Amino acid sequence: MELWNNIVLGFSVAITLENIWYCFIGVFIGTLIGVLPGIGPVATMSILLPTTFNIPPTSAIIMLAGIYYGAMYGGSTTSILVNIPGEAASVVTCLDGYQMARQGRAGPALGIAAFGSFIAGTLSIIGLMLCAPPLAKGALRFGPPEYFSLMVLGLTLLIYLASGSIPKALMMAIFGLFLGSVGMDGMSGAQRFTFGILELIDGIGLVPLVMGLFGISEIFINVEQLAKREIFKGKIHGLLPNKQDWKDSVGPIFRGSIMGFLLGILPGGGALISSFVSYAIEKRISKNPEKFGKGAIEGVAGPESANNSATGGAFIPLLTLGIPSNVVMAILLGAFLIYGVEPGPMMMKKSPDVFWGLVASMYIGNAMLLILNLPLIGLWIQILKVPYRILFPLIILFCLIGVYSLNNSVVEILIMLVFGVIGYLMKKFDYEPAPLVLAYVIGPMLENALRQSLVISNGSFAIFFVRPISAFGIFLALFLVLSPLLPWMRKRRFIIVEE
Repeated sequence: MELWNNIVLGFSVAITLENIWYCFIGVFIGTLIGVLPGIGPVATMSILLPTTFNIPPTSAIIMLAGIYYGAMYGGSTTSILVNIPGEAASVVTCLDGYQMARQGRAGPALGIAAFGSFIAGTLSIIGLMLCAPPLAKGALRFGPPEYFSLMVLGLTLLIYLASGSIPKALMMAIFGLFLGSVGMDGMSGAQRFTFGILELIDGIGLVPLVMGLFGISEIFINVEQLAKREIFKGKIHGLLPNKQDWKDSVGPIFRGSIMGFLLGILPGGGALISSFVSYAIEKRISKNPEKFGKGAIEGVAGPESANNSATGGAFIPLLTLGIPSNVVMAILLGAFLIYGVEPGPMMMKKSPDVFWGLVASMYIGNAMLLILNLPLIGLWIQILKVPYRILFPLIILFCLIGVYSLNNSVVEILIMLVFGVIGYLMKKFDYEPAPLVLAYVIGPMLENALRQSLVISNGSFAIFFVRPISAFGIFLALFLVLSPLLPWMRKRRFIIVEE
């Protein structure tokens, strides 16, 4: 009965005209960004974050969440029609989706991607709704040592599952922790690493940092490596899959939904990993594995369902524990804190309208996406033809206006540009930005949990090892850090990342 009352509360919040409007804006922009190659949801959310500061917190969070799962929908369009993934999680869709388009089956490929995404997204929201309350109640028993160990474990998992080298990911995490310590110490009031710059007393702002790392740097990279876009020119027809298409796709959709949801909970790019894992599983269990890569509809249905289902799973650790599982959730955590909403085990008690309003809006957003994606295929094709020489200067201008409008500070523009160059160099030398951003966002919370734990134990680090949950998290994190020294573990990690 309590769950039903919460669902009613959520829909009473989500179906207001204001929140429906912001949900529509979010999913529309998310789909648009998913369609345009080379931008992605992280850069988009970073760029649009300043525009949400003057709207109600619930509406802002609904819009930002809509951008995230909307981009997962839109990424399939570019993969199928252009053979360029609009979003990283849609890389696998290129393998069979584009081949289906070349065979004159672009319509069924786009259709099954949309329907599979809708089904998977809906199932993941149901999973979020059922799993979050009991997990949040269990988290109420957590103290500072448990939170410290869980944040260390989450950061370690992100480093372990990084697609590049572990030492590079570890270096980025350490750099992120350093950036998070810049500013005034909350306990002593001392200024740390401000170098006399007044704007740094409150720390390095989330908005200029992520705008630089993801917005500006993405433009630098794309200008340098412009891919030729050969847009599918055939007539697209038959968007509704036939009976055989559905027969082939039902199993992959449900397997992908479950796999995506479970992997989405884990830190470290759940949508990307789940789409690869789903494709590998479907190919392995198929009676005709040789047709994969040549236009198998299962190769579209499974990965597209998995990456959309992962978005729902990714919200669970953020909303129940206050710990982001990937870089998008880290940006959302920063947005929550900016709006004065603290995600975690008390969120359902203190801000039930925000929590359940967000969950209900995801149902509405998924329905909107299904309605939007199929009829607007023609519009997305026209948008794909927008020249980069027009698109990229407009993005840079929007970034500059967005950062300056926060505090009317030229220093924050310089910070954004500096991190744009840093992000560009990181990508050139294969340093991943995700561990940096996650460490930057949770760094202050990690430090506070550490200091509170040491105050409780009178300075003894034994407190992290005598409490079962904390000890489990610490030992598992140590095992993952040391695992590259074990040949069989190193090989296993390589298989997971490659899949």
